[in-house]
Amino acid sequence: MIRSLRDRLTNKFNVSVAETDFQDMNQRAQVTVALVASDGRLAESTLDKIDRFVDDHGVALITGVRRELY
Repeated sequence: MIRSLRDRLTNKFNVSVAETDFQDMNQRAQVTVALVASDGRLAESTLDKIDRFVDDHGVALITGVRRELY
């Protein structure tokens, strides 16, 4: 399931996606998304779209989000 989600996010949003924790658990995963954007608003907008995509497609339940912009 995580591989499918990772592939769809990568293809649709042109972002890098990695499973970064809980690899040994079947019902839980931590996924990290990284992207490069020309400004912070574009990055925030893209991340919002990614959150909606995951919610709308029902492949995972988002239980927490942490964003860091540089």
